[in-house]
Amino acid sequence: MWKYLKKYWFFALLAPLFMLGEAGMDLFQPSLMATIVDDGVLGLNNGGVGNLQIVIHTGLQMIGLIFVGAMCGILSGVFANLAAQRFGNDVRKDAFSSIMHFSFSQTDHFTTGSLITRVTNDVTQVQNMVQMVIRGYVRTMILLIGGIICMTRLNLSFGFVLLLAMPLIVVVLILFLSKITPNFTILQQRLDDVNNVMQENVSGNRVVKAYHQEGREQERFGTANQKLIETQLRILFLLNYMNPIMNIILNLSVIAIIWIGGLKAETWEVQPGHVMAAITYLTQILNALMRLGMMFQNISRGMASSKRLKEVIDTVPEIQDGEMTLATITEKIAVSDADMMTESEGKGATESEEEITEKREDDRIVIHGQVEFRHVSFAYAGHEEILNDINLTIAPGETIGILGMTGSGKTSLINLIPRFYDVTSGSVLVDGVDVRNYPLSELRGKIAVALQKSEIMQKSIRENIAWGNSESSEEEIRKAAEIAQAMEFIASKEEGLDTQVAQSGYSLSGGQKQRLAIARAVLKRVEILILDDSTSALDLKTEGRLYQCLKTEYPDITKIIIAQRIASVRDADRILVLEDGRIAACGSHDELLSDSSIYRDIYESQMGGVSHG
Repeated sequence: MWKYLKKYWFFALLAPLFMLGEAGMDLFQPSLMATIVDDGVLGLNNGGVGNLQIVIHTGLQMIGLIFVGAMCGILSGVFANLAAQRFGNDVRKDAFSSIMHFSFSQTDHFTTGSLITRVTNDVTQVQNMVQMVIRGYVRTMILLIGGIICMTRLNLSFGFVLLLAMPLIVVVLILFLSKITPNFTILQQRLDDVNNVMQENVSGNRVVKAYHQEGREQERFGTANQKLIETQLRILFLLNYMNPIMNIILNLSVIAIIWIGGLKAETWEVQPGHVMAAITYLTQILNALMRLGMMFQNISRGMASSKRLKEVIDTVPEIQDGEMTLATITEKIAVSDADMMTESEGKGATESEEEITEKREDDRIVIHGQVEFRHVSFAYAGHEEILNDINLTIAPGETIGILGMTGSGKTSLINLIPRFYDVTSGSVLVDGVDVRNYPLSELRGKIAVALQKSEIMQKSIRENIAWGNSESSEEEIRKAAEIAQAMEFIASKEEGLDTQVAQSGYSLSGGQKQRLAIARAVLKRVEILILDDSTSALDLKTEGRLYQCLKTEYPDITKIIIAQRIASVRDADRILVLEDGRIAACGSHDELLSDSSIYRDIYESQMGGVSHG
């Protein structure tokens, strides 16, 4: 974490420097008070006659020093806050940036609740630790060391009291902090558990209400919260035992100083003002020791949080940019274009030069959007294989449907195209280039995905549609909405495209959210459009109009449609049937009805055996 603080070294340096001023002023006060008592009030150096001028003059000095100390304390606090807040801001942004680059499996490993805790609570703990170290630690050490020096200068007998008290306090601190420190890591983990339950119930509150499971989830939250409370109480109990013991040692030490001071004062070895100063210094020293103990506790908590943050920040994303540059990829795709054009020229040797040129231009348009799976196998970490030896080529501009039972690997297959996950073996190619060689921004810039569970932001409808292409014009946004069959319900809203959507899209129906997600995908203007069961909430008539618009408006875009209903994919150029992670059949609707028993079974179960050929 040091690298984050180095940027603000100037503030981090000024804070302790000004703290030197504040703590130094505090160390001057007891000696000035001793002067007022001994010389100003008792007049011990003036035959027992007090001197009001000394009281006034020294009192004004004390007020001046208090003012200087206060100003130094304020400036120290300002600079410490500037350093700590900016440090925390940078750590939080880097942690969030790391999370944004995690693969799905890495996010699952940490869990959403834990990541939220780390970016919020853990950053706050580390930020507080930094602020305390550059300000509070300096103050504590100055008062501790300075107090010891000043106290022993008054009388060595007072130093013996300190010599006895300090080891006792150190032993108490070590004993209790050794028991408290391990609980801080547990405390953050308990907070993770609470946030996980909270996050699941807030995002899934409709399901909870639909199944009337509020009581069960309250009990689940209560269990997680109880464990958090138990950990917090364990820490507080230890602290509550520690503080009274420390205070007992402090008070016994003060009594010892008064007793020794009284004996010394009788023989005039020590003046009464010095006894008062010694009590003040002793209080400063022992309080500094107690504060040091509390600081070690906060440092322990901050270090536990720092370790958790480093786990996030230092985690290398599994999905990295490919090694090929954009120029190299463009060149490779151009070579593929040239190969196709050469083949086209060979077939059309009798054509005119003008016709060949036109064909070349056509080839350059349609080559983009090819997807190929070569002997692809895939398994999630720690699980059995989901896909096994998949071989498939999707031609540019082709519409392909994917059917299969739940768990057959449909979504896993299309997740490999934009590299949400990487293959276990084999390779996935887009435009003849392995997706692992692409820069991620370039690869994902070619692809748009609309999912069954549509992620809608708490923004206006316009902003949601334009989310993937913020430079879109009003006309383009409206056209995308029309293609997605969304303009009808948007027009019915009083504010139209400017209608604000509730968090997670709760103010919209499932079908409305899906249509907005499809409009967003369409507006991105990509080469490959993936619809992962994203029309499941649409009626067949609306769905039919949507696919007809996509076919008419974007004939050159490669369209991959995952569906549960045959009616959703029957007009596709080809339909792929997956079973147990393998390709069970592939062909047009009519071909599969004729040749695939699995497809016929699905068809008959959905259509009741009625032929619609």
